[in-house]
Amino acid sequence: MSGATYDAAGVSIEAGDAAVQRIKPLVRSTFRPEVLGDIGSFGGLFALSNRYRDPVLVSTTDGVGTKAMVASAAGRFDTIGIDLVAMCVDDLVCQGAEPLFFLDYVSIGRLEPDMIERLVGGVAEGCRQAGCALIGGEMAEHPGAMGAGEFDLVGFAVGVVERSEILDGSRVEPGQALVGLASPGLRSNGYSLARHVLFERAGRRLDDPAWPEPGAPTVADELLRPSVIYAPTVAAIAGQVQVNGVAHITGGGIGGNLNRALNAHTDAVVASDSWRRPRIFDELARLGDIEAAEMAKVFNLGIGMVVVVGPDDVETAVAVAADHGVEAWAIGTTVAGTGQVQLR
Repeated sequence: MSGATYDAAGVSIEAGDAAVQRIKPLVRSTFRPEVLGDIGSFGGLFALSNRYRDPVLVSTTDGVGTKAMVASAAGRFDTIGIDLVAMCVDDLVCQGAEPLFFLDYVSIGRLEPDMIERLVGGVAEGCRQAGCALIGGEMAEHPGAMGAGEFDLVGFAVGVVERSEILDGSRVEPGQALVGLASPGLRSNGYSLARHVLFERAGRRLDDPAWPEPGAPTVADELLRPSVIYAPTVAAIAGQVQVNGVAHITGGGIGGNLNRALNAHTDAVVASDSWRRPRIFDELARLGDIEAAEMAKVFNLGIGMVVVVGPDDVETAVAVAADHGVEAWAIGTTVAGTGQVQLR
């Protein structure tokens, strides 16, 4: 019997080295002037610009949840990294921060350089869209814990904001306006329920139409629709009008996230019929017989970000969003209250 080896145990160092060589140009394509060094060091180096007077660093971390399972089942790995970046950098802007740099962690059952290249390629594309640098990451092969083709993605983002510009809810007052930025799909939230409804209850396959209508996307196309990265749009709005609060609408829906941008004496009143709801949500509700309250608690229902502005700034905010390719609507207002969200 020959001696045990790491390769025989399911971990290929050679495949890892090959994957690193493939992703180097992808990573470099995201670099900003502040990046020092190159991929391959033990840590990523980033020199904070001296254009900030009193900088505060803001950090976030997130994953893509069970959307990764859909990508794995479909064998489509090119865009899930965009979702990862969106989940992290769009949390940063909720506190007024500019995304600076990003790190990713890929755990995988069997490391295949081509698959890693596509996964990290999506992360790099997300970073380019967000304007942040991908300065580091890690790949971990987990034979036995994960099967071939199975993977998970986690991301870490760091941004910066002037101390005086931190968004902490204190600027939100009654009589301000809520501008909702469109989310054309599920982003990366509610996939456990969506998969249960579509695959287990309705028996849909990935190549089936997502809903019974000519020209409808396939289930795979709809579920793997990349998340919109809102950070540049929110920054552009803030460059034109005063932004008083920002809420990233993820797990928990509008009610479970917009309250985080409020304060103890202000409520948000949201008109649920004030925006265009993507068809996928109606289909999930129909197939799963999901009650309206449950839908609103789990999904964003077509609003990926809410920006709180003055009532006279709504038109400008909507126009700026349109200039960045993001549809937006006035979806409600703030009133005196106790920090709650009222969905009507």
